[in-house]
Amino acid sequence: MSAERPTLPPVRLPAEAELARDALVAPLLVRAVRLARWAGPATRVGAGGELAEAQLPEAAAHLGLPADEDGAALASEAWRLAVDTGLVEVTDPADGDGEAAEGTDTAEGTATQGESLALLTAGSPGDVLAIWLDGLEAAFADATAPVFDDFADLVGEDGSVDFGALDWDPEAEAEFLEGVLGNLYLLTLSEGGPGDGPVPLPALAASMIVPDDMGEPTDDILEQVSEAMMRLDDQFRVLEPIGLVEYHPVDETLMTEEGETTAAGPGDEEDVSRYGMVRLTPLGLYGIRSRMLEAGVDAPAVGDLADKDAATLLDGIAYYPEAAAQTEIGLWIAGRGDADTVATAADLLAAARGGDQGAPLRRLHCQQALALTGPGSEPALRAVLDDPELGGLARVWLAEHGAEDVPAPPESMIFWLAVDTLAAQLDADGELAELQGLVEGLSGRHSGFFDEVWRVDHPATAEVLDAMGRLHSDNKKAKEARKAAFKARSRAYS
Repeated sequence: MSAERPTLPPVRLPAEAELARDALVAPLLVRAVRLARWAGPATRVGAGGELAEAQLPEAAAHLGLPADEDGAALASEAWRLAVDTGLVEVTDPADGDGEAAEGTDTAEGTATQGESLALLTAGSPGDVLAIWLDGLEAAFADATAPVFDDFADLVGEDGSVDFGALDWDPEAEAEFLEGVLGNLYLLTLSEGGPGDGPVPLPALAASMIVPDDMGEPTDDILEQVSEAMMRLDDQFRVLEPIGLVEYHPVDETLMTEEGETTAAGPGDEEDVSRYGMVRLTPLGLYGIRSRMLEAGVDAPAVGDLADKDAATLLDGIAYYPEAAAQTEIGLWIAGRGDADTVATAADLLAAARGGDQGAPLRRLHCQQALALTGPGSEPALRAVLDDPELGGLARVWLAEHGAEDVPAPPESMIFWLAVDTLAAQLDADGELAELQGLVEGLSGRHSGFFDEVWRVDHPATAEVLDAMGRLHSDNKKAKEARKAAFKARSRAYS
């Protein structure tokens, strides 16, 4: 019965200012900023904008890093980020301004502070986050790149790489990591998922490798999961310093002499952290969502609908989890500003009308929204008492708020509201036990329910009765529901 649903649950993100503060303390960006402020007329760079090798020790010392290969590598990584995010601007030696490095015939360019550097202190939170997203893009590229130390002969004179000889597919590698991060995002937001807690690396790797319909994984599948874990271990180590994730790496004692994990996953809960644990930070949720939106993925966020009209609100929250829907409704009501309560309630009621497929869910969420508008909404509810679609829910609201002189509903309205309520719950994919309780409660509350309900002029009558026939625990009542469904269809086609 449902219309097309959003791909992902809505994410609740901190305010931009808070996210920007998180971005500014990401270790890799901090180091990149320090190097950008350090850069000056004497700073020399190579043809690709990389910091000249002779300057790496000085850069590492400026960052307080050890005077060894690791320190030089970290300094080089921070410099690349500074260049990629515009914190540093470099001159290309090919422009003719570069000078040859002492003792060589190779020209070197120079570096100056870039425009982005000033934005980190004087710009808006949005400016900071835009720079951070550029940094995330650079970190993602680093995470999916091969290590070239042992493949120098595969790099051409122009710097291009023979990926075929390397047996490395950059598009496939990027697609794999995108998929992993997408799964991590979905796991974080799903009801019953880890929420703010970490996800075991074996589970994340298995989500990409093990087919959904596979029972016991084969040895080959387990081997693929182990290999994927080790790829992800390397990649998350690269992505953590930009602030995307918090990562507890794989315990190196689990490696065999061949450099592979001893198993695809832990044997018990006590060992799970040894196989790697990862969680998206709030900044990471923001970053992954931004990448998804850029790729055209429907990735809603709580608060997106706060400034929209009532119809967009009710349609937008149709398949939100209950807590997210309530929060979105509260933000929408708060965003109405000076609009009076009666006008707010009237707008919600008007948006809830309709005989389309999504209308029952709109009316269900309209009821939830009206519960937050307060007693001042009463005139708007009384105004729709005679409306065949809204009169039932209006009476429910008035009764719950202790209103007096509420007219009793006609029997036809009672049955119509019963069908509409169950249609909404079925569309929302409610819990089986709750649906069964609702079915039996509705049918048991009215004598001769199935003798009358098939006559209800509601688009979902037949489908609702079919569902009641499947869900009712009383075989006799279930049979009555199926007969009623047949009558409803015959009436519709007559």
